[in-house]
Amino acid sequence: MPDSEKHSFIVVADRLPVDRNDGTWEFSLGGLSSAVAPVVRDHRGAWIGWTGSHDGDGTPFDFDDMRLIPIPLSVDEHRRYHEGFCSATLWPLHHGLFVAPQIHRSWWRAYRDVNARFAQAVVDAAAPDATVWVHDYHLQLVPEMIRAQRPDVRIGFFDYIPFPPVEQLAQLPWRDEILNGILGADVIGFQREDDAFNFRRGLHRLLGTDPEQMDKHIGSYPTSIDVDKIRAAAQSPSAQAAARRIRKDLGDPDVLMLGVDRLDYSKGILHRLLAFEELLNDGLVDPATTCLVQVAVPSREGVPAYRELRDEVEHTVGRINGRFSTLGRNVIDYSHRSYSTDIAVALHLAADVLLVTSLRDGMNLVAKEFVTARRGRAGALVLSEFAGAADELSQAVIVNPYDRTGLKDAIRRAAEIAAEGTHAHIDAMADIVAAHDARDWAETFLADLPTTAAASVPMKPDW
Repeated sequence: MPDSEKHSFIVVADRLPVDRNDGTWEFSLGGLSSAVAPVVRDHRGAWIGWTGSHDGDGTPFDFDDMRLIPIPLSVDEHRRYHEGFCSATLWPLHHGLFVAPQIHRSWWRAYRDVNARFAQAVVDAAAPDATVWVHDYHLQLVPEMIRAQRPDVRIGFFDYIPFPPVEQLAQLPWRDEILNGILGADVIGFQREDDAFNFRRGLHRLLGTDPEQMDKHIGSYPTSIDVDKIRAAAQSPSAQAAARRIRKDLGDPDVLMLGVDRLDYSKGILHRLLAFEELLNDGLVDPATTCLVQVAVPSREGVPAYRELRDEVEHTVGRINGRFSTLGRNVIDYSHRSYSTDIAVALHLAADVLLVTSLRDGMNLVAKEFVTARRGRAGALVLSEFAGAADELSQAVIVNPYDRTGLKDAIRRAAEIAAEGTHAHIDAMADIVAAHDARDWAETFLADLPTTAAASVPMKPDW
């Protein structure tokens, strides 16, 4: 690659921040894209990732002041690397083993080969002494692969999902390769301190690494949202009109509860539905005046466990509606689809209570979007203690979603808070999010990268 096409700042992620729509590229929705793209634009940098399509030859192109470098993936490569090793091996391993991780050597080979292709693209595109930021569990081998060829570059790695305890990580036959792959980075970031602790403990127990001899910085950097974007959407007349229309279409319930989740077993959707059903059955919630809107965004539909979960969720919704719906209105309004940011904000404005009942969650940005959209308005947030957002949003009704009785009490308490008409709790949480928005998150991580890489400060063990 000519020197004129080298880049001093490169982001590497599983996906590019664009989607193809009717032959044109459009910016894709999502927390990673919204948080990281402004930083890439500021640096006039490059972004390396898959386009989401099996077409194309990998020719780089410019989009919105960014250089986008596609990594082509065939249908079979995507099946084995992404649907296989990432979604059916690593994801359950990192999320509490709710389903058993599937171990296949062919999937591992595909993961290793695809990571090598991403790493080579960085090696080819990076200017001398470039800064490279590698994102998420799809690319855990990439830092070490880059380091082997380009010791001049500074590398950061950020993991968006929970990092497993060593007792779970140890089940993976390629655990050493994963740990060593991440160790190629100078700064290694996680959502929560518990995740950083699990990683350090894994290094100690599985690799015998002495942290006092390491020149790496391992810490927590909680991700966040584009606060200005959510505020602007919430203040727009169109979103407010859409919110009024949503409530009207649902029969103007006295209490409107909302769940917005990817359809994933880690999100605790079934736990939420069953608690809501018991509240109805016990007469503690009136189906004539209460409605639960459940948005289940499609996810990993090529993985059998997700198809089974969808069937179970839809069966449960149908049973509850069959028992408790009133004439002309379902007690649960369920949809299995994605929504734009504007519609998501309208749902936040329409709802009185957001239910976040994750069984294991890196952060949960929906909770942060809800309190940001509703600043100055009444409402309440039920938030699982197992979501990273619980570390920051302490004004929420914090709950253990495995405790059915406690979850029912939390839902009732949240409805009472919303009915009181006060917005003090919502405002307090919104202010916390505003003080640490997506740009602050990215700048904090990147500020540590050159400082730590140059200083080589040794760590002390804390297990």
